[in-house]
Amino acid sequence: MDTEAQPTERDRSSRPAPGVPEGRSRFALLIRLAEWLPGGWITLILFTCLAFLLALNTFVVQPFQIPSGSMEQGLRIGDRVLVDKLAYRFGAEPRRGDVVVFDGAGYFGDADYIKRVVGVGGDHVVCCDKKGRIEVNGRPVDETAFLYPGDAPSTVAFDVVVPGGRLFVLGDHRSDSSDSRDHLGSPGGGMVPVGKVVGRADWIIWPYAHWTRLTRPTAYARVPDPESEEPGRSAGAGAHG
Repeated sequence: MDTEAQPTERDRSSRPAPGVPEGRSRFALLIRLAEWLPGGWITLILFTCLAFLLALNTFVVQPFQIPSGSMEQGLRIGDRVLVDKLAYRFGAEPRRGDVVVFDGAGYFGDADYIKRVVGVGGDHVVCCDKKGRIEVNGRPVDETAFLYPGDAPSTVAFDVVVPGGRLFVLGDHRSDSSDSRDHLGSPGGGMVPVGKVVGRADWIIWPYAHWTRLTRPTAYARVPDPESEEPGRSAGAGAHG
């Protein structure tokens, strides 16, 4: 018995004609599609570009507009930032100092938020030391390079240990930021699950005069890793405007 599969009429018709390269056959399909669409090639190109941009926006990078002054003076109201959605998708995790966009549903509110990561899983974050600085794992952090001029690191005292897989986040404009400090007594204790992070804000792309790359400040470089994870705890604190 002949066991070799025999091509059907459909198989034969789908193959390029003898002597016609397969690439040309595919190009012919594009020509037919362009002829079928209203507007021809212009419409086909526009649809292709739109599909590419949608895929890029969904899986790779996404622009976000800054809606408030909570991250001033680095990020101003109306700035557009470009968020890298792949930054934490291949084993990498947010690091202290990163500016991240996250989904606040169930933790902060039903919206996306942008804040700076101050503590990661296992970190002991305290405010404040005798000089008014935030301490992470016993090391004071000099935030003057990015903190809003005239702002104290915090007017709300706190002493927390960040649970594994979560983040303690603060705005750079501390007197105008609703952040982890305001939710210490809420479900989740003001800590954002890493899984809620949309991505890392890497660039300010608009307005053009403010175009710049957002880099991780060196202030956190000397913070040691936590020696061991402690049970989560927090000092009571009221709402902070």
